[in-house]
Amino acid sequence: MGKEENYKLNRDKCAYGHCAHNHGYGNGHHESCVSLVPIFNHLEDEQMDEIVEVIKSSSYKKGEIVYSAGDKSDSLYIVRSGRIRIYRLSESGKEQLVRILKPGDFTGELALFSESIHESYAEAVEDTKVCMITRSDLQNLLMKFPSISLKILSEFSRRLEESEKQTARVSTEKVETRIASFLTECVNKKDGSMEFVLPMSKKDLASYLGTTPETISRKLSELEDEGYIRQGPHRKIKILDLDGLYDA
Repeated sequence: MGKEENYKLNRDKCAYGHCAHNHGYGNGHHESCVSLVPIFNHLEDEQMDEIVEVIKSSSYKKGEIVYSAGDKSDSLYIVRSGRIRIYRLSESGKEQLVRILKPGDFTGELALFSESIHESYAEAVEDTKVCMITRSDLQNLLMKFPSISLKILSEFSRRLEESEKQTARVSTEKVETRIASFLTECVNKKDGSMEFVLPMSKKDLASYLGTTPETISRKLSELEDEGYIRQGPHRKIKILDLDGLYDA
């Protein structure tokens, strides 16, 4: 059985009640979800309370499919806790990672504008809780609170810029340059910390950067041997020579 068939089987099992999602949580969870996401957290408390009324909650176990390519897209999904990987499958079944969603991030935003189907897959990287708002409810909120629209447009702009940069990176840069650029972007810009945890597995990083896990491991070891980085357990990385890494 191919990868896509497995995903469809997993999704069908969920439809018959064999998944852990579609469990509701209390209002405290809803409020936390609303206050997390940037498109809502600028609103007044009374306005956020109104959003809480239309939110539904779901939970997904690690490896569970949130939605698959071809599924109807009719809701906005907001990550409350955990992480979700968004990826596409080529005709040959090869994965291409699009992005990793963290708490406060959202997906399914194209459903805001028209009825459509998902073109990507969304999979829980770890046990994950999600808040959902249907298209009709969200459109009503946009009419009442226009500032939400500006926040969504800002996020669209950021994602477009990120996508264009990623496309240019994969098509024009050498693998080691792609890896070095990614590592420098992981540096905490707020506190200047040079130590961080890779936000994804080497398999996902390879998919994201258009290479193989073996190449990722080899290039990271080379960067370590050259004194640019130090690798620790559990995907920890410490940059020892930021300027040198920029030029690597």
